[in-house]
Amino acid sequence: MSAPRRSCPVCSREIAVVGGRYARHDPPGRRVSYDLVSCPGSRRSAPLLATEPRLFDPEEPPMDGQGQLF
Repeated sequence: MSAPRRSCPVCSREIAVVGGRYARHDPPGRRVSYDLVSCPGSRRSAPLLATEPRLFDPEEPPMDGQGQLF
């Protein structure tokens, strides 16, 4: 299962959000040296979504051929 992705507020890359925080990631572009450098947006708290993600839309009518399970 993959984590939801959102744009990092610092580098605007699509980054996974795990536990309410952006995952650790490198800044965009190529590295100049072999030093490991994280983007300043790494591990920053991610804002809550305005609406909860839904698997099914309750307003949408059932599709043809789809029957009740139980």
